[in-house]
Amino acid sequence: MSRTQRTLVILGASGDLTARLLLPGLGQFLASRTGLDLQLIGVGGEEMTDAAWRRRVTASFKAGGVDPANLSGVVKQSNYLHADATDPEALQKVLDSAKYPPAIYFALPPAVTELVCASLQKVKLPAGTLLALEKPFGTDLKSAVKLNRLLTTLVPERQIHRIDHFLGKSTVLNLLGLRFANRIFEESWNATNIERVDISYDETLGLEGRAGYYDHAGALVDMIQSHLLQVLAVVAMEPPSTVHADDLRGAMAQVLRATHVWQNKPNEWSRRARYTAGTIDRRALGAYAKEPGVDPARQTETLAEITFAVDNWRWAGVPFTLRSGKALDGVNKGIAITFKAVPHLPTGLVGPPEPSQLRIALDPDLVELDVNMNGAGDPFVLDTARLSSSFGPGALGAYGEVIEGIIDSDPTLSVRGDVAEECWRIVGPVLAAWRKDAVPLENYRAGSHGPSSWKQRP
Repeated sequence: MSRTQRTLVILGASGDLTARLLLPGLGQFLASRTGLDLQLIGVGGEEMTDAAWRRRVTASFKAGGVDPANLSGVVKQSNYLHADATDPEALQKVLDSAKYPPAIYFALPPAVTELVCASLQKVKLPAGTLLALEKPFGTDLKSAVKLNRLLTTLVPERQIHRIDHFLGKSTVLNLLGLRFANRIFEESWNATNIERVDISYDETLGLEGRAGYYDHAGALVDMIQSHLLQVLAVVAMEPPSTVHADDLRGAMAQVLRATHVWQNKPNEWSRRARYTAGTIDRRALGAYAKEPGVDPARQTETLAEITFAVDNWRWAGVPFTLRSGKALDGVNKGIAITFKAVPHLPTGLVGPPEPSQLRIALDPDLVELDVNMNGAGDPFVLDTARLSSSFGPGALGAYGEVIEGIIDSDPTLSVRGDVAEECWRIVGPVLAAWRKDAVPLENYRAGSHGPSSWKQRP
């Protein structure tokens, strides 16, 4: 049996993303895999000895729940290079140190990533080079198209991994089984039976020192434009022939091409707000506008909500509302499928009190189905019973799944170039309306569910 050989080059290795998410995911993947020769090279602008780098790798492996002693071979052979990744000569030296075909992971801000990609045009890339980029992929549709054209001058599209770790979440992957292995769901998964779809990801965390990135992005770009539109694509796509990369990503692209702001009216079907001072879990949180590094004049939103339409045969007339925000009460992370009421109840039956709903929680991994049935007491009064089950945990965390796809050169869980562009196309009218202040920036107290004036819609 042949062994997989790969060099993982992490650009931005001294940063928080690498230590907190990337290296723990790598440790989980390595602990689950045999028959792999992996060389790990960290590259960063911070001065660091090989010994200090290896201590950082060891600590991150341990934080990911892996015994570093079991991965001592990878750690001992790992090294750190202090280099400017935007310098072609420095990049060439890094690539020359790779023993195996390299996977270059850009744990860098988007603007720096673009500069590095331009520099890569001036170096000799080894055969089989893979590129892995963190979102956002560009800053708007025009820049995303430009970046994609640049990337495909370096390597073929199949060797480009645009990372959206939400696609590696076991809950999102479990959606495939829930939908396509259960006739009871798939045959009712359409506009005939479904009233609305809500996809939400409310966080209790505030800014947490990320002003340098977040104040330029905001909730819409940080979460909706990327993560939640990918979740919408999995929820709404047509059944793919297989779950291999070409079929699965093709089905996601198809549904996103049919997606746009509800009624094409971003002024009416988008909302934005930012948090003021409040308390979350007995922890006092200051107002966003007064956080260090925040420019209040940018009017960056910390809560965004947009309603979309998916104009195809399956979903015509069904609103998809996507919402995400920070410093909220944190009770709303998941997908809610609200079914239509039955067309008629026999006379004499009373109820049910609420429409049936299928809820797939994204944190923790849980699925709940409301079933209307006869309640206790009067047998003619209907009540709602809740059926609940936990999804089986994935063998790897989200970043472990992502790393596995990169090392195995399998792009199934990465974002295809045209999909990245579609996501910018979808939110473009909303961003334009917000820049013109056509949609007011409202306020909400940290620790609340959002502005008190917001009602569920449509």
